[in-house]
Parts: sequence; structure tokens; C-alpha cells
Amino acid sequence: MTTHDRAPESGEAGIPGKPSSASRTTLSHIMTSNETNLLGTVHGGVIMKLVDDVAGAVAGRHSGGPAVTASMDEMAFLEPVRVGDLVHVKAQVNWTGRSSMEIGVRVLAERWNESGPATQVGSAYLVFAAVDENGKPRPVPPVLPETDRDRRRYQEAQIRRTHRLARRRAIMELRQNRAAEGYED
Repeated sequence: MTTHDRAPESGEAGIPGKPSSASRTTLSHIMTSNETNLLGTVHGGVIMKLVDDVAGAVAGRHSGGPAVTASMDEMAFLEPVRVGDLVHVKAQVNWTGRSSMEIGVRVLAERWNESGPATQVGSAYLVFAAVDENGKPRPVPPVLPETDRDRRRYQEAQIRRTHRLARRRAIMELRQNRAAEGYED
């Protein structure tokens, strides 16, 4: 592993790092008929709300204060969730920047009345920004990957960040070019 692939042990503001395990959180919820769509399965929006809730808890735990959702990437629904399913939403910090954090989330479901293993039904990556009492960005501790899996997640998060930034730059450049050509957006 190169130095570039390693998480820093302290941040730019001299904040000591925190291990990946320090922020891991699981939120469990049993699905009811109030959460279903016209097909009788749980609304994707209900699952997305649980994903955002657990990611927010992880971001706040890691950063030691308030954090807000900046973006959600790659929300994948792999299997339907049904009424009566016990859903476990597991999350951890994958990567940190100066004030931002990528949170990885896995969604698992198991029948409430069965003892079989849970099935992965979804996954997502969210970016949270730590904010102060005025809503301004504040520094976060670097995440310290502990296992090979944590290190892989850290490296993959760096790739996703590079793609997010490149996409944002390309869109802004296109908008500037269109404005310069006289097109209204």
C-alpha cells in the first residue's frame, strides 16, 4: 500500500484519527403495512430514510457533532423488502476529508419469524459534511482503517470521490460554455 492509499493519522487541524470501528452503527426496524407501496412491498423512500438516519448517526459519532447530508451515491435496491421483515441498516465511515465523510451503508432484511440469515437487500454511499453551530464546515478526525476490508473501502471511497469531483467539474464547465454561447439554462 502506498502512502497515498493510507488514511492520515491526524487531520490538517491536528485532530487525532479515529478507528473505523468507533463509528460503526446498526439501526434495526420492523416493517409494517404503513410503509408499503401499491405492490405490497416497502417503499424505497422508507429504506432511503433509514439509510440517511443511520449514516447521519455515524457521521455525528465520528465527527463529534452535527453533520448534514451532502450527497447520496449509488443507492442500490437488490431485493424487495416486505411487511414483517426485520431490516438492519449497518453503516460506517469509509473515508474522510477536511470536513466531509463518506459513509458506506448495507441494508439487510430477515423474516421476523424465521431464524435464517439476513439477506442483503440494498446498499448506498453517502457524503456528509460536519458543520458548526452556524452551519459552516468544521474539521473532522481522519478515519483509521483497521482491517483489510476497511482499507479496501477507504481506497474505493477515494475513487468515488475522484469521480464525484470530476463529474461536478465537467457539469460546471458545460454550463459555463453554454452560458458563454448565449444559452439559458
